[in-house]
Amino acid sequence: MKLNPSPYIWFNGELVAWEKAQVHVLTHALHYASSVFEGIRAYPTPRGPAVLGLDEHVERLFDSCRIVHLPIPYTPARIRDAVLETVRENGHDACYIRPLVYRGYGALGVWPEENPVEVAIATFPWVKPNERELYENGITVGVSSWRRMAPDTLPAMAKSAGNYVNSALVVMEAKRHGYGEGLVLDVDGYVSEGSGQNVFLVHDGRLWTPPVGSSILAGITRRYVLQVARDLGVETVEQRIPREMLYTADEAFFTGTVAEVTPIRSFDAVPVGSGARGPITRSIQERFFALARGQAVDVHGWLTPVRV
Repeated sequence: MKLNPSPYIWFNGELVAWEKAQVHVLTHALHYASSVFEGIRAYPTPRGPAVLGLDEHVERLFDSCRIVHLPIPYTPARIRDAVLETVRENGHDACYIRPLVYRGYGALGVWPEENPVEVAIATFPWVKPNERELYENGITVGVSSWRRMAPDTLPAMAKSAGNYVNSALVVMEAKRHGYGEGLVLDVDGYVSEGSGQNVFLVHDGRLWTPPVGSSILAGITRRYVLQVARDLGVETVEQRIPREMLYTADEAFFTGTVAEVTPIRSFDAVPVGSGARGPITRSIQERFFALARGQAVDVHGWLTPVRV
């Protein structure tokens, strides 16, 4: 994801010029990963730009802060308003939104509480190359030699920066082996998630996905896709998934703020179904995008208008 700078970043309560949103090299988060973040999307709709899942993302940001003991110095309402303000002042029709809460510069050492808690919100245009081809043909996926963290090691339910060391190792290994993405197993060898995406399988017309207990991040897009599947009359199953189910799936796809709904065409070079996007994946894609882009009635209240 290449960054296309925007005019402003919301930085500790005010909009500052993009290039002035700076931190000290001894910022605690740079050394000890004492930060949490969110990934959010604003979509163009017939009524102007709207943020998808804003309230859910803000709630998860505050949940992450509680889990890792980051006392964020703003209310959820203030962060919500700041997201909308930043999108609006940057003049985006559509964009990626990155709120970040972190321990700043104050003292050096693992114990974090002598360091101030700071907050930034960046928004920037989103460009995904070959988007149409990606959503029609999907990606190749390899099962990683790395595992997701065991319970009581790192907090999988927090979108914490430290967890993404594991994610980076997974995707780098996948790329070295010639795959588009990696898939991680949990500590017991059951399917967990991608490097930064939740995973879904279709077996015999039912939609399967790992539960929160499999060291996954409880994705907002994952939640929405489960709702879309129910709206379409597709039975959903959340339970532990053995690795071998990957190779017998009729369809598979990733979900996430960046991935949206991305088909998977193979696992470890074994084709998924016919090796092409399947009918259930396509139906879920079409319904998800119609809701996200305001082309269908927002029956679930997922969109928050930016109101330029």
